[in-house]
Amino acid sequence: MAATRGAAAPSPPPPKHHQHDAAAAPPTFADSIENCCLDGRDAASVVSDLHGTLLRSANSFPYFFLVAFEAGGGFPRALLLLVMYPLILAAGALVSTSLATRLSIFIAVCGARESAVATVAHAVLPKFFLEDMHPDAYRVFMACPRRIVVTATPRMLAEPFLREFLGVERVVGPELEVTRGGICTGFVRGGDGSSEEQAFRDCFADQRPGIGLCSSDRAPESRFLPLCKEAYLVPSSKAVDPVPRSLYPKPLVFHDGRFAIRPTPLAALAIFLWLPFGFLLAIPRMLVAVLSPSVPLAGFLEALLGLQIRMRGSPPAAARIHGHGVLFVATHRMLVDPLFLSVCASRRVTAVTYSISRVSELLAPIKTMRLTRSRSQDARAIRALLAQGDLVMCPEGTTCREPYLLRFSSLFAELTDIIVPVAVAVRFQFFHGSTARGWKALDPLFFLLNPFPAYTIEFLDRVPDEWTVSSGKRTSIEVANFVQEKLARALGYECTNFTRRDKYRMLAGNDGIVKGERSTHEKIHAKVAGGRFLGLFQCRQGGKI
Repeated sequence: MAATRGAAAPSPPPPKHHQHDAAAAPPTFADSIENCCLDGRDAASVVSDLHGTLLRSANSFPYFFLVAFEAGGGFPRALLLLVMYPLILAAGALVSTSLATRLSIFIAVCGARESAVATVAHAVLPKFFLEDMHPDAYRVFMACPRRIVVTATPRMLAEPFLREFLGVERVVGPELEVTRGGICTGFVRGGDGSSEEQAFRDCFADQRPGIGLCSSDRAPESRFLPLCKEAYLVPSSKAVDPVPRSLYPKPLVFHDGRFAIRPTPLAALAIFLWLPFGFLLAIPRMLVAVLSPSVPLAGFLEALLGLQIRMRGSPPAAARIHGHGVLFVATHRMLVDPLFLSVCASRRVTAVTYSISRVSELLAPIKTMRLTRSRSQDARAIRALLAQGDLVMCPEGTTCREPYLLRFSSLFAELTDIIVPVAVAVRFQFFHGSTARGWKALDPLFFLLNPFPAYTIEFLDRVPDEWTVSSGKRTSIEVANFVQEKLARALGYECTNFTRRDKYRMLAGNDGIVKGERSTHEKIHAKVAGGRFLGLFQCRQGGKI
């Protein structure tokens, strides 16, 4: 149905959904995104492609690789995807990019549980999406209040990031097919031009979207770009830096997953080539770490094996003060923080933890005690341990990978005045040494699999007497906040009000409690003694970051 274009008489109104005919209603112009003016966009709508547009890279391999590994497939499925990557590239070049994407989807999710895939999309992928955002596309996209994203990636994988961090109204993409038992078949439905047009009709009715964003490579085959009033292209060949962390729409505090680097095809190949050597190094590294409290030259031996342990400051002497040991209050990066603190302190230091698996407890070379989360019982237990010697405690209650400190429990401030803050920092290349969803007993192994892992332990000055509860001038909460802020300054981190429960509910859908019996040391002591999510992200001073 063609529209008349008479000069003397006005044109008749276009028929319903006429704007979805690309030939009849092309955009007014197609220009480089750098030339897009943002003035007067307060009520504008924007439609954007994902890969190659909002994200700098047009290659979706890293995200499918992460899903293949994290959704239950582990190294075998991830390796299969890497081995099949040349075939996927050939399919994209000789047949279509759609076929290449569908092959990647099939390998990554076939046989995986839908719940596992959804958890990976929520807890793992957002970090890697954020770190690859295109600055120019991000600037234009966030300037418009109505945001729609069209992607060939399954909606389940992209939607958590797009909605939570970018405030996207709707994500148009293929849907994963799932059996009644909640198992992904590896096939997808939708994602073609007709589904895009239907989504546009649902979102905009008879109105045309204001701005369309697409990469210059994909513009000729784009189905949505001609439907927009204005079209802007992201140059595919121009290299740009990603959006800096300071400009993220929301702070990235929590994320999960084992991989510390973006697993591009070359990076994934490097990881698999390194793994045999990594396992050969991890075994002696672990043996030395287990024996380290008893081996004077443990740090030197670890350095020979590529594991660097750095100490800053001076640990206090092992002498007991007023009949009590020293309470080391440490930031929490990994499960083995107390072990490396013991190495730097040159003595065995008892560790108390809010949750520890049975395997980790049995393998620990130092004495450990699991807290019960009963404040009175835990206070009695910690006092008894301090009467016996030094103690290390991580009042955050859980690890945090990003440069933030979680809220400190004030329990430690009520129990002693001999408090030494300890700042802990770690460095790794391939793998994170912590997890919220995986098997925590493997955390040390993944850390030791890195080519050159490094641990830095910094002993700060003892908390002044005037900043203790016994001085009568400070409450336990004030002391806890003081120690938190002191450690944050030493590390260059920022303080938050997040808690352990917030982290695990956000990443794993639980409270992060390891079920099981109490530890052996806890049982012995019991006999002797008689017995907010992003809205919470605030500084102690109350200002938002």
